[in-house]
Amino acid sequence: MSERTHKAEHEAPGEWRKLAFLAAVSGALGLLSLVAEQFGDTGSTWALILIAGSCLAGGWDAAIDGWAALRERRIDVHLLMIVVAVGTWIVGAQWEGALLLFLFSTAGAIEHYAMDRTRGAIDALLDKSPKHARRLAPDNSEIEVPVAALLPGDRIAILPGELVPADGKVLSGESAVDESNLTGEAKPAFKQAGSEVAGGTLNSWGRLIVEVTRAEQDSALQRIVRLIREAQDSKAPAQRAIDKWGDAYAIFTLSASAIFFLSLQFTAPDGVREASPLYRAMTLLVVLSPCALVLSVPSAVLAAIAAGARQGILFRGGAAVERLADVDCICFDKTGTLTAGIPEVAALEVYPEDADRRRALSALLTLESSTTHPFAAGVVRACLKEGASQLPVQGLSNSPGQGVAGTVAGTRWSVGTREFVGGGTLPPAMVAEGAIVSEVWASDGTVTVRATLVDHIRDESRSTLTALHARKIRTVMLTGDREEAATVAARQVGIQSYAAALTPDAKMAAIRRYSAEGHVVAMVGDGVNDAPSLAAADVAVGMGGRGSDAALESSDLVLTDDRIGRLVDAIELSRSARLAIRFNVLISVGAALGMAAYVVFRGASLPLAVSVHEGSTIIVCLNGLRLLAHRPRR
Repeated sequence: MSERTHKAEHEAPGEWRKLAFLAAVSGALGLLSLVAEQFGDTGSTWALILIAGSCLAGGWDAAIDGWAALRERRIDVHLLMIVVAVGTWIVGAQWEGALLLFLFSTAGAIEHYAMDRTRGAIDALLDKSPKHARRLAPDNSEIEVPVAALLPGDRIAILPGELVPADGKVLSGESAVDESNLTGEAKPAFKQAGSEVAGGTLNSWGRLIVEVTRAEQDSALQRIVRLIREAQDSKAPAQRAIDKWGDAYAIFTLSASAIFFLSLQFTAPDGVREASPLYRAMTLLVVLSPCALVLSVPSAVLAAIAAGARQGILFRGGAAVERLADVDCICFDKTGTLTAGIPEVAALEVYPEDADRRRALSALLTLESSTTHPFAAGVVRACLKEGASQLPVQGLSNSPGQGVAGTVAGTRWSVGTREFVGGGTLPPAMVAEGAIVSEVWASDGTVTVRATLVDHIRDESRSTLTALHARKIRTVMLTGDREEAATVAARQVGIQSYAAALTPDAKMAAIRRYSAEGHVVAMVGDGVNDAPSLAAADVAVGMGGRGSDAALESSDLVLTDDRIGRLVDAIELSRSARLAIRFNVLISVGAALGMAAYVVFRGASLPLAVSVHEGSTIIVCLNGLRLLAHRPRR
């Protein structure tokens, strides 16, 4: 069965205004027909003309949609309403037919308005793409060019009050940048030389000179646009179930009404008939029409997607909105998820001590520059400080979760875990007590390098886990790091259980084991090595700020600003959406079945049936729209 809401999702913004105008014309002509009846003879020509005009205006959009569905050999709600309206003229109840179409078109306008508001809330977040940029020439003169013409390496000037044209790195200047449309964080972020800025954010008070790092189509804003568009087109499981049985339900509705008509026509004594069998059958057809039911899920899901996007939470579809509410076990990666993910090298050692230190560090620098591992940036910086240089590399190979290997200056080097490179036992490096220590090893078989890195727990990790525990959600840390580092991190963050030294396959196996135990599992990660476990989880949560493309593509939910606390907000929003969906389904089904029973056993007027039917539809739309105002509890 085609659904009014699905049609509304793909119409031009403002479609509800046309429907509201037609509904207003229908209502006005209907009232004028009553006046004509009052001052003229019953059934006067003017009254009939006005009531016909009321039906035409109220049923215009429904007739167009019903005809389109009929041409596709499908039955939809619009067609059912037109059938009932025609039937009212057959039984001489034209005014009630006009009332039916007026209320139907009014409810349609309200539905479109609700969907338009939801779509508008999303579009307001996305309509932040500047069209032009001030590109600097080699002589520092400014040239205005289209944003699409910017390439990585270009220098641009951004004045106070202007939108940042493209993703880049600040070369000079200081300012505060409003990133709320990307991250949901209302407080502007301070920017200075070396800071990264994202296209579509708002420069507040200072002049910035920025080097473009990504073309427009690869920017953070455009990536978010694509994710939200995908989410709008992705249906929730409950919606897919409704769609699956839609056509069958339409046939059931027509069949039940026909059987009811025949039973009244041939079995009911004449003295019992308060209204004609056709009239009562049409009343049953109205109350069984599933307008409210088909709107019960998308009205809530789309509003939840819009509300989440405003808070830096990107649901990549209706399934994620529904499923997250059921999660009772969350697995976390350590580095870059529970920790800040910007570890600094505390010690850089080369063994034996008489080895060529610069040669060894250059090999380490060269291979680490070829990876996206969170440790790589810190190791590269430390090697550069010691005068190491990047050299050509041949035969580069990657072992996810273990390390990389390649030939540098004619020698085969391996970089990664101690086990991967075949490193021996060395005395521990001197670091602060309680630090979260990780190691990167490198070896060519004769020379060994050990980089000792220190990371720290994110400020909100502990409070986030405490909030999850209060909601009876089990927490687990799965990391490929050493047992010692995992133990320290687990103790500091307060996680319930952990497993260390895991390969990507072992992480995925752990996720599947928890699922087999009956848990609904979410996985939170940001790296390439997290992609398999993200794919194995019931709900995959990606860290959007520094998250790899592989992790984001595997994610059902993206936290755009890497704030782990957003996860609790997402769960609250998902649970609110689930409650709204359940309420909507209860209202829609209860209204339909309750009125159907009343029509069959007691009889009801068509105006009453229409009022209950369209009233439940409006309640469902407004209840879904209510989620747009959802705010996280702090």
